[in-house]
Amino acid sequence: MELHLHSHHFTHRMPDWRAAVWAGMIAGAVFLVLGAFLMAVVTEQDPRVPPHMIAAIILGRGALQSMDAFPVGIVVAALAVHFGLAILLAVILSLIIASFNLDSSLPMASLVGVVFGLAIYLVNFYGMTRFFPWFSDARNWANGLAHIVFGVVAADAYMRVERKKTRSGESDSGDVS
Repeated sequence: MELHLHSHHFTHRMPDWRAAVWAGMIAGAVFLVLGAFLMAVVTEQDPRVPPHMIAAIILGRGALQSMDAFPVGIVVAALAVHFGLAILLAVILSLIIASFNLDSSLPMASLVGVVFGLAIYLVNFYGMTRFFPWFSDARNWANGLAHIVFGVVAADAYMRVERKKTRSGESDSGDVS
């Protein structure tokens, strides 16, 4: 007889949706701060460019004009898209983590976050350029690192906020509200 401790096979366990949303907001905020820092300090690129590129996803190519200006509409659109995608991606990550019992340990969840973040980077900057060609200009190690950090922070935040179910079906951790 084989003993499978911490087996990571597919289960029908649902994630903690509240924790997934919180993880997306936390990871999205960390991504914004890290991305702005890496753009301004490390790569010496204009940190006003990414909001225009992100806003152009929903506003069209017109948002890419006059990158010198920083209109409120561009900022609001960029933040809406950014945090909407951050939450959506954290929900997808939480589905993966819960479905395969990858929340058995923080290091396991962090590793999944690294792989997930790298996958997001590849999809965003190589796959989505078919629809949003302006993203090809942003392919660099700084964006890759920011995406990997997003994945790790989202996985770790999910683990820390997740309400584990006890055998009686009750939550055994407090609310974060």
